[in-house]
Amino acid sequence: MKYPKVIVTYCPYCKKHTEHEVEVVKKKKRGKLSKGERAFQRKLKGYGSFPRPKPSGEKPTKKLDLRFKCKVCGKKHTRGKGFRVKKFEIKKV
Repeated sequence: MKYPKVIVTYCPYCKKHTEHEVEVVKKKKRGKLSKGERAFQRKLKGYGSFPRPKPSGEKPTKKLDLRFKCKVCGKKHTRGKGFRVKKFEIKKV
């Protein structure tokens, strides 16, 4: 999939449509102190095996996270929850 380096989209900070630079962000590990991770560790504690069924199969691709940086205010934001794609390329316009 080819995606333009600069797009015009809505900026929630400026509250208008402006030019945005597009960048790909890598997923980070879950924080150890987040509520969900603490609950999961509590469930694992003192338990012989995995507390829920293992996922049946691996997904063929990782989810891609795009970040949009407004050229007017300089703030970054995302749209949606990302999408799966095998090949991704940001093309220069």
